[in-house]
Amino acid sequence: MAGGAAKYRHLSRSSSHRQALLRNLVTSLIKHESITTTWAKAKEAQRLAEKLITLGKRDTEHARRRAQSIFYTPHELLPKLFGTLKDRYAERQGGYTRVLRVEPKKDDQAPSAILELVDGPKDMRFALTAKAIARQREQGIETLNELTSLNVRKVTRFRKNGVEALEAAIKKISLDKKDKDDGKEDKSEKSRKK
Repeated sequence: MAGGAAKYRHLSRSSSHRQALLRNLVTSLIKHESITTTWAKAKEAQRLAEKLITLGKRDTEHARRRAQSIFYTPHELLPKLFGTLKDRYAERQGGYTRVLRVEPKKDDQAPSAILELVDGPKDMRFALTAKAIARQREQGIETLNELTSLNVRKVTRFRKNGVEALEAAIKKISLDKKDKDDGKEDKSEKSRKK
């Protein structure tokens, strides 16, 4: 069909190869909660991952069979999908995943990206927001800029005890930095004594 708009990316693969690739990416995403791949693959895997998490929220026999047909290791991942992830995203109406562009990792300079589940332990936006707030507090700046305050709203909105979790992450980053600084001072004192 010449000139027709594509409904999905073909990824320069045959249909069976493309389906196997996407199944593998989504299986890895649910297992590890964050994967790094090319940007086009991440965007296509994001579509399938969103559908899978929606199936997990439905929690019907049909949804379980459909999810089982997609995962390569369903015995490991079905309990996580229909348990942990279902509870994590119960209040969310969509947007369970996030694609973040990163510097190209491969030799061919293909655009790379990180595909991650939001509100999880490996949520990069949560970690970067906590780090930005910790840095601002260290510098004595109490008011947040517009972008940081927007990110605070985004990362705490659906997370259980979001504000408390963010404050705990900020405190941990501040303590880690303080420990590193103390370690550097100890090393410099030892070198002076020699």
